Amino acid sequence: MSEHTPHAQAHGQRATKAVIPAAGLATRFLPATKAVPKELLPVVDRPVLQYIVEEASRAGINDVLLITGRGKTSMVDHFDRQPYLEARLEAKGDMERLAAVRGTSELAEIYTCRQGEPLGLGHAVSYAESHVGDAPFVVLLGDEFTEESQPLLPQMIELQSRTGGIVLAFIEIPDDQVNRYGIASVSDAGPDYADVENVVRVTGLVEKPAIGESPSNLAVVGRYVLPGAIFDAIRRTKPGSGGEIQLTDAMALLLAEGTPVHGIVYRGHRYDTGMPLGYLQAVVQLASERDDLGPAFTQWLKSFVAGLDGNAGKAA
Repeated sequence: MSEHTPHAQAHGQRATKAVIPAAGLATRFLPATKAVPKELLPVVDRPVLQYIVEEASRAGINDVLLITGRGKTSMVDHFDRQPYLEARLEAKGDMERLAAVRGTSELAEIYTCRQGEPLGLGHAVSYAESHVGDAPFVVLLGDEFTEESQPLLPQMIELQSRTGGIVLAFIEIPDDQVNRYGIASVSDAGPDYADVENVVRVTGLVEKPAIGESPSNLAVVGRYVLPGAIFDAIRRTKPGSGGEIQLTDAMALLLAEGTPVHGIVYRGHRYDTGMPLGYLQAVVQLASERDDLGPAFTQWLKSFVAGLDGNAGKAA
């Protein structure tokens, strides 16, 4: 057994802090993200990052560390108080917008540190060590969030407190897309976890396998609950794909050394705003569901799509 093998995990200790890596350059959204962080692009009237912090807050996480990069200080500003703006709204009697503006500063305590150079997700997470210490913590990727009515984080946090190991979030994907994701080999979680819905035990992790060579169709997505042991594993992880320090490699190292790894297959809707198409889909879907916007917007959308179909018919 390796000298690094975690002999005793912190069973019963619940994650109370979240880390959001947000130092990337977001080149897919240029030139919009030249001066505006991708995490602050609006989905209707809230930035992506706010949806993510709200997701953490609903799960009982009130301490959030943003791993930022150069030119991204506005992400922290979004969660700060704005006395002048608040005073103007109050003077106008616009109490609804006043509550919305103040609410962002009350979601969680926001902390920040800067990653000097984006060298992989594992490298970004390593910056959180001094903030979270040896305690388990949540990692939330900064370009995706789950639907409010079907939360995922509370179940993940509870499961990690029972196992003391790693808990991942999975989605089922088509077989022809496995080469775009980290994919897990899994087995039955066993009778000890019969009370947990959609849980599997992870036996292996592979990054972007070739189509036809994937061990499953369960893809790792941007929610992790990790033990403090991950930091030592990251230090022992050599650069992998793209010359970067990959979090998947560090987790695979802990798995090989005996750390229990489980995953929960998410059945709700995951909004993936990391690429323009997914971002636009999130905007349309959430706008359609709004009581104040939905009826008029969906009526317009139907007319617009019908017009497209009609033009296509004429072209044919």
